[in-house]
Amino acid sequence: MSTTESEASVSLPRGLCERAWERIVAERGLVEVTADDGSAFRTLTSPMTPDPVGDVRVFVPTDDSNPIGKVVYVGLAVDMIGLDSHMVFAFARDGLPIPHFTLDSVKGQGTYAFHLDLIPRADLGTHLAYLDWAHEPLTETYEEVETWEGLTKAAIGPRQNAMMSPWMLVHRADADAFVSIESAVTTYLEHWFGLLDASVPAEVLADVADTDLPARDARNRALIFSPEVDKVWAQVARLIGDDAAEDVRAQLLDNEVRK
Repeated sequence: MSTTESEASVSLPRGLCERAWERIVAERGLVEVTADDGSAFRTLTSPMTPDPVGDVRVFVPTDDSNPIGKVVYVGLAVDMIGLDSHMVFAFARDGLPIPHFTLDSVKGQGTYAFHLDLIPRADLGTHLAYLDWAHEPLTETYEEVETWEGLTKAAIGPRQNAMMSPWMLVHRADADAFVSIESAVTTYLEHWFGLLDASVPAEVLADVADTDLPARDARNRALIFSPEVDKVWAQVARLIGDDAAEDVRAQLLDNEVRK
């Protein structure tokens, strides 16, 4: 049965993203970092409207034994330009080879889009044991989703693609296909939970021993969230202002909580 926006209590993009981060927060023992008044970490405003247009929510572990370093959710919804955009990045702790989980779900001017990935922590072209551990179990789901009707490849260039993983699902979608993608989100998320819960195999640790994991992660995140690489930051800046856009971007560059 098809699900439409009118049938949903929240928008389809918001619901897809919220269910993902809410599950991460609930099941992995994270707590929310709020503003001084107890509201969301950041409330986003725009010169286009007097009402808030979104928020940034930040969640952190309560102790250093948690393999998650930080979770960041960013939501933007501006009816007058037909934008409903939501993303979550769940970052593994510094120094671990566990990939980061990311989901982006959008409706823009009547069209749905999403991307779903586990972001590698080491070069996949030279670390086969790491690749087989972190990403290969996603292959069946990735290949199946690529055949679905109602999906078309989103316009993301090879330069930006190279900073993610070959298992990234990034598509425009009709409503039915967008609803169906939740099964793939569950698969990717549960695989990521499995990586978090189990000890990193000795052969994987040996495989990535040549990689300075914190340094590579810092460089990779700086590029993924670079305004020069991802032109979406220019659009965000036009919507909420340069300072607010830079503040949002800064929350994604490392696992520090930047008050």
